[in-house]
Amino acid sequence: MKKFLVIQTASIGDVILATAVAEKLHAYFPDSQIDMMIKKGYENLFENHPYINKVYAWDKKHHKYRNLLSIWRQIRKERYDLIANIQRYAATGFITAFGKAKETSGFNKNPFSCFFTHRIKHEIGVKGVHEVDRNQRLIGHLTDNKAMRPALYPCEEIFEKVKHYKAEPYICVAPCSLWFTKQFPEDRWEQFLQQVPEDLKVYLLGGRDDIALCDRIIANVPEKQIESLAGQLNLLESAALMKDAKMNYVCDSSPMHLASSQNAPTTAIFCSTVADFGFGPLSEDSVVVEENRNLKCRPCGLHGYKACPKEHFNCAYFIDIKELTDRL
Repeated sequence: MKKFLVIQTASIGDVILATAVAEKLHAYFPDSQIDMMIKKGYENLFENHPYINKVYAWDKKHHKYRNLLSIWRQIRKERYDLIANIQRYAATGFITAFGKAKETSGFNKNPFSCFFTHRIKHEIGVKGVHEVDRNQRLIGHLTDNKAMRPALYPCEEIFEKVKHYKAEPYICVAPCSLWFTKQFPEDRWEQFLQQVPEDLKVYLLGGRDDIALCDRIIANVPEKQIESLAGQLNLLESAALMKDAKMNYVCDSSPMHLASSQNAPTTAIFCSTVADFGFGPLSEDSVVVEENRNLKCRPCGLHGYKACPKEHFNCAYFIDIKELTDRL
């Protein structure tokens, strides 16, 4: 086995978790070529990556299927020893099945799985089974059944860029999520931040779409040392900052997986979703904070909603702020 391709073209968090497969392949085949196929826009995750050789970036927004066929032609020329497809959709299933690899592996829910060499049963919600464990089964026949932690590798230049933020003890808070029911409410973040010691710096992390929310939080907690870096740091820069934080507070969203990629201390707040879906934090120092009243309506879905289906959002408001402050 000399050449591998790992396919995961879903969200940022999914791509980060997929790096655990690359980590395991490198551990067993240190001289091999490991490539990845991801969604266009996330390429900077793999800048200066020591194990990932080539990244195929699939542009899904413009000429989606024309771009897919272009990548397919490139992949066929490589003649991979194994294509491991983490996704369960037809487009990447086609790439896997007809990519001219010696072996292929993927989940049985993929429409093209009947053409795969290895078809793995996909299960969500099995207690104690993380997404990295599910993905590990795709290469279990070549390695073992023990998953590794996902990892990203910010270079020395990136660490140098964020060095000045580390002059004093600090925590990172990533308050946002793409889904309303996966995001800890703004007023609850403010209640927590009001209890942060005054000598502790707080950095708010997020993308450009999160700038307004972060600015509102700062305006409502003016007495604390809070600085918004939303829209200012890219993914690897955020990871480099999180690595040395006293604590990282995140929702069930991509910043949680960034923290896992650096083995950074993590406090993950789960509102409508649950860690048993298999997407919880993986750092050695990590805990999940959630409501403890056993709400019958929770979890209400695998991904989240734009609004609480019950119109009360108790899964967020029943969380005890003390569980967050205890992690300071």
